Amino acid sequence: MKVISGSKVIYKFTHDMEHVESIIPKEVVKVESNDCFFQQIVREDQVMTEIDYDKLNPATGPIYVEGAEPGDLLKVKILDINVADKGVAAAVPGEGALGDQVNNSTIRIIDIEDGYAIFKGVKLPIKPMIGVIGVAPAVEDGNWPTETPWKHGGNMDTTDIKKGSTLYFPVNQNGALLALGDCHAVMGDGELCFTGLEIPAEVLLEVDVIKEKTIEWPLVETEEHTMVIASGEDLEEALYSATNEAVKYIMNSLKLEWEDAYILASLSVDLKISQVVDPKKTIRAAIPKDVVPTERIIESLK
Repeated sequence: MKVISGSKVIYKFTHDMEHVESIIPKEVVKVESNDCFFQQIVREDQVMTEIDYDKLNPATGPIYVEGAEPGDLLKVKILDINVADKGVAAAVPGEGALGDQVNNSTIRIIDIEDGYAIFKGVKLPIKPMIGVIGVAPAVEDGNWPTETPWKHGGNMDTTDIKKGSTLYFPVNQNGALLALGDCHAVMGDGELCFTGLEIPAEVLLEVDVIKEKTIEWPLVETEEHTMVIASGEDLEEALYSATNEAVKYIMNSLKLEWEDAYILASLSVDLKISQVVDPKKTIRAAIPKDVVPTERIIESLK
């Protein structure tokens, strides 16, 4: 099994990234990821201005997937996420949903014991997830810093990107060029306070290619849902894009009139906030698999 070292990182998703390793479809690979601060925070009394902000949000990779070509789908199954024994959370003035109320930068180093994050006497069961994961963008979409989510993926900060889930990305460049980082041991939907529990991790992936199928926004498949992950300048724009795609998938998969698919979506699709703290905001529209199975959605794609 190939291991992608956490020393090999990018800070921007571009269409012409140089890959650091190549794999074949259905190959299992281990990716070493850094926390969003690249492990620069080691003490609670550190000053945020000491941090090199050019090293924020490193993504390990990219990985070239043999046979992946523009117009295909990249299928990424998350087999496991093993996190370190401690992580970092922070409140920073001006950052997060209530950043205007933060008077002092506050850093907390939080231990993980027996599957729980221990914070101020509260035991939070860890739920490891990947914050940043994506592929090379299309040329017309431009380049994207790893801190920003868009159609290629990126900093989607979605709690359902976890062990057992499967991601689907549009392939825009040969080899897809997959990279990931910014894992969290635990985070609430929305990532209200600028960070989750930022932590280094080892991520085990199985990567495959689905030929001649394409999507506009990434999908994440969980045990019960297929979710469209869309981002926008604000939540309303992200919500529109995610809902629009979900209704189209229902319409095409079930061969319904658009209005009937819209009604069915209103009866069954859940809208969830992924994050409100990145340069763009992210929403996911969750289609129940007992309404439309993921396989049927994929089959209906062109």
